[in-house]
Amino acid sequence: MLIGGELVHADSGKTFDNVNPTTEEVIGQVADAGNAEMHRAIDAARAAFDDTDWSTNRALRKRCLEQLQAALEGEREELREELIAEVGLPRMATHGPGLDAPLQDALSYPAKLIEEFGWETALPDAPGLMGGIQARRIIKEPVGVVGAIVPWNFPFEVTMQKLGQVLATGNTMVLKPAPDTPWNATRIGRLAAEATDIPPGVLNVVTSSDHLVGEELTLSPKVDLISFTGSTVVGQRIMEKGAATMKRVFLELGGKSATIVLDDADLPAAILSGLGVCFHAGQGCAIQTRMLLPRSRYDEGVELLKGAFANVPYGDPSRPDVMMGPLISAKQRARVEGYIQKGVEEGATLALGGGRPSHLPKGWFLEPTLFVDVDNSMTIAQEEIFGPVLVVIPFEDDNDAVRIANDSKYGLSGGVFSATLERSMAVARRIRTGGVSVNGGAPYGPDVPFGGYKHSGIGRQNGLQGFDQYLEVKSVAWPVG
Repeated sequence: MLIGGELVHADSGKTFDNVNPTTEEVIGQVADAGNAEMHRAIDAARAAFDDTDWSTNRALRKRCLEQLQAALEGEREELREELIAEVGLPRMATHGPGLDAPLQDALSYPAKLIEEFGWETALPDAPGLMGGIQARRIIKEPVGVVGAIVPWNFPFEVTMQKLGQVLATGNTMVLKPAPDTPWNATRIGRLAAEATDIPPGVLNVVTSSDHLVGEELTLSPKVDLISFTGSTVVGQRIMEKGAATMKRVFLELGGKSATIVLDDADLPAAILSGLGVCFHAGQGCAIQTRMLLPRSRYDEGVELLKGAFANVPYGDPSRPDVMMGPLISAKQRARVEGYIQKGVEEGATLALGGGRPSHLPKGWFLEPTLFVDVDNSMTIAQEEIFGPVLVVIPFEDDNDAVRIANDSKYGLSGGVFSATLERSMAVARRIRTGGVSVNGGAPYGPDVPFGGYKHSGIGRQNGLQGFDQYLEVKSVAWPVG
């Protein structure tokens, strides 16, 4: 772990296993911290913020991010193999959001913003409350100590998007990776300690098998903001537990996103987007897991989906042609299987998949699974499954499609397909989500704010909006003339 600038083991000497979900074999151990180590990390981050010039030295921050970027690029291929092994992330996915995309710009974009951002804004002079004229200025300053809690599905991507913006804005950070996928975070910590000028305590990495060790970040009055990506249930707990210390939060939570295929769409092309639930075994919060088809073309669409799902390349994630590897754990596979059983019990038609593939006896694999004849009130249409499961729902017209898409407690992403951009955009504007893919577009990038409406979260990651959420606002005025 990295605590206060030092690479350390757990005080107790305890470790926990890092398990490969493809082989079910232990690939190594990682330090198993308790509350004492977490509080030392919090204290180190607090001291680094309060007692050093990190929060004000923009040139240092920019240099450190550039150094970390170079160090990570130097170990790109080792990191790629590590992610395939500990996450079950398909090699194909590492060439996109799993590794290469965030490595390209998750640090470089906020590093560039350090120079370009409007840290101070002068307002026009105005009369003071007691007469005279005042000069006025708005100043942006870092929040302080940020506790970052990261999930296991795209751990490097999420960590980098948090780390870049947190450090660029002058905050200090305690990073708590998921117990299932700790090595990518400990690698970042090691490189920060060995290859950068990041001062001791600015970045801390604490690994633990106990989720409640991470909760110390939420409870501590020394932590100013929690940046969390994960389930809505845990996000709600963070809000509740953080209320006692008026903790600011950025929460990027779950989704149950819908793709609307309008009746004039290129159906074969639109249907291919349904395979998104198979990408990384559906373990992505923004994956569109409901497909809404017009009733007039429903049967045609279902047949196309069956053909596509029957040919999904899945298996060993180290193969370059595989888009779907295993689920992260036996527990997660059992959870998804429970939802599949629930779908059958509630009357949906299991058109394809739903079982464990016989040709893959090792690893936590499930078959690509397709449900049709689904009503939007069913559990499988309302709850986030986080597995390779697509539910297909018929609709009557554009208004009905929008109604069904919005009939969800979530609002993270969505998609619309139509023969015309005008019609697609008209529907997209009515969908209550933080992002919408129009005719196959992908609203993703370092300058694109990412997050959701409703139970899908609070705040945005990336873009100016994401940068700004790690800052406080100070208003200053003084008499002139």
